[in-house]
Amino acid sequence: MRSLLNILWTAIIVGLTTASARAAHTQVELLLPAETAKPGSTIITGVRLKMDTGWHTYWKNSGASGIPTTIKWELPAGLAAGEIQWPVPEKMPPDDLTTYVYENEVVLLVPLTLAADLKPGPLVLRASVGWLECQVKCVPGSANISATLNIGAESKPSPDATAIQAWQKKLPGSAVDLSPRAEWEPGVTNDSRALILEWKSTGSVGAVDFFPAASEDFEVQAEVRRLPAEPGKVRLRKLVKKFQGDWPKQISGVLIDKSGAETSAYDVTLPIAESSSAPSPARTALDQPLWKMLLYAFIGGLILNIMPCVLPVIALKILGFVQQSKEEPRQVFRLGLIYGFGVLVSFIVMAGLVIVIQHTGGSASWGMQFKSPQFSVGLIVLVTLIALNLFGVFEINLGGRTLNAAGQLASRHGASGAFFNGVLATVLATPCTAPVLATALGFAFTQTSPVILLFFITIGAGLAAPYVVLSWRPGWLKFLPKPGAWMEQFKVAMGFPMLATAVWIFWFTAPRFGDAGILWIGWFLIAVALAAWVWGQFVQRGQRRLLAMAICCALVLAGYGFTLEKKLHWRSPAPTGAGELQNNPDGVAWQKWSMEAIEKARAEGRVVLVDFTAKWCTTCNAFVKPAVDNDVVRRKLEAVNGLAFLADYTDYSPALTAELKKYHSDASVPLVLVYPRASGQPPTILPTVPTRQDVLAALDQAAR
Repeated sequence: MRSLLNILWTAIIVGLTTASARAAHTQVELLLPAETAKPGSTIITGVRLKMDTGWHTYWKNSGASGIPTTIKWELPAGLAAGEIQWPVPEKMPPDDLTTYVYENEVVLLVPLTLAADLKPGPLVLRASVGWLECQVKCVPGSANISATLNIGAESKPSPDATAIQAWQKKLPGSAVDLSPRAEWEPGVTNDSRALILEWKSTGSVGAVDFFPAASEDFEVQAEVRRLPAEPGKVRLRKLVKKFQGDWPKQISGVLIDKSGAETSAYDVTLPIAESSSAPSPARTALDQPLWKMLLYAFIGGLILNIMPCVLPVIALKILGFVQQSKEEPRQVFRLGLIYGFGVLVSFIVMAGLVIVIQHTGGSASWGMQFKSPQFSVGLIVLVTLIALNLFGVFEINLGGRTLNAAGQLASRHGASGAFFNGVLATVLATPCTAPVLATALGFAFTQTSPVILLFFITIGAGLAAPYVVLSWRPGWLKFLPKPGAWMEQFKVAMGFPMLATAVWIFWFTAPRFGDAGILWIGWFLIAVALAAWVWGQFVQRGQRRLLAMAICCALVLAGYGFTLEKKLHWRSPAPTGAGELQNNPDGVAWQKWSMEAIEKARAEGRVVLVDFTAKWCTTCNAFVKPAVDNDVVRRKLEAVNGLAFLADYTDYSPALTAELKKYHSDASVPLVLVYPRASGQPPTILPTVPTRQDVLAALDQAAR
């Protein structure tokens, strides 16, 4: 099928162009590694194609269009040419018309074997080269090339030997050490079937791909999806479309690992095994239609508005609604759009970070910024300042400087305040994985960069939608109380949710700095609060302005320097996961999670409960923990001879990331698993926010 299309394509081109001995945009020459070669040896010759800027020729599998370069040899008796050795090509998008090409220059390498009985003297080597060169238009080209090789007792390198050696390094290497394997994913859709490829990571895996060899019977489509994999492994999914015959029993091609400007490639020919197990939940999500996953993303964004981590910002916006109910409808709608724009810009930035991390070989996940304790401390300070401003410790005015800038942005109801509240809502939303959102994120994190960007924008649209809609229909604000003196008290009351947020972030951040973390970060926040009070009490009221400013700056700098550098080892905080578990006497007896411990417990035929959680995850601690950590669940575990394991993801452990990605492609928490007694059976995945009854029912089922 593919060759027929290429023949027709070539015929059309030939009919539209004038035949010539050589195309106008590619120069070809024959390179020899030696001026003199010994009889009985094998030399690697090179056919160099040098294209003009913007033009390209094709690999051995040209892809959706194009024609591979051909070499027909005319050799003297006693010389035999081997197969062409093809350097790694470039993949030229788009996915629906992908081609594999060489731009600027390529040297195709061909081994020539010399007979042992060749007589000394010169031999003329000739070859006819044919190619297709393309830019916007395509032109077929051909050329006859030749070179003279001397046969002698001693080998003598030629000036072209260096170029040939350089291109030999661009050939795909051996994949033996990578233990590659291929298997079919369960399920066949008409003439399409998913192929899973897996191999050991080379240590710096960036963008990965598989360039297939050409076949008349089937086509490996260009789109690639990176799948969750075990630590130290790479796993990807390609779609195979069958043209005729049975499904292939083996696959050939090149495994690609592109990290920055460096590309590593490995030649493989692999038998294709039938799938040994049912698809994991993470892989099942990949088969969902795009529109459905986008709908989940939007609904998940809507639900984020009522999650505990976002409520403090919503409280600020309720106050804003009340104040804006007396403004012009056009101005209210304008500020609503700016708030929505702030949310979308923040989600676009997050999408960019995810794309960069994935393309540089890292592991991106939802809420990943909380991995940094420095980020968390900065956020504690920011949220504390906002709370202090709402309490009236310092006021907002146009003459403010650095100390009250954060509070000014968050509490103003102009354009800057609306935009910054959108940013703050996004930052606080990321540790919350709302129901439905986990499925959408699991799908998005395995997609191409444009799809990842689209998903993050959709989630942001869901988060911003309620406020934008209310701003668009300001008449609905009439159901809110009318502005009055009560608003000042309400403003102070709204400071308490903000303060609660600061305490929550402080709770999981302070232990990162060792045993003294709670004490010294507490002193630091007191210094910040005192500085804010000095600023509000003296600077903003004009009393001893310069002296107060000096005191304010000294307090902040002294608290920052002494606390973070001397006491907290700011640059190298200790991981929180290193500590011992602190079990609730009235709850479940948790053990530390590890795959070895899970496998041992299952080998003993025990039921296993696993709670994947994190201290920064509000959903985990506010909703999931009460459902799984109580005396009723403890008694049920004892009755079914079960063990409970706590997988603390606060520090983004690589082992936990890999395990989470088997079930959520975005490596998000919460996640609760219940493994049955039978060691060969997969675990039951509980709802994102399970109830106590969900946990008990799963344990009962696992014990049967």
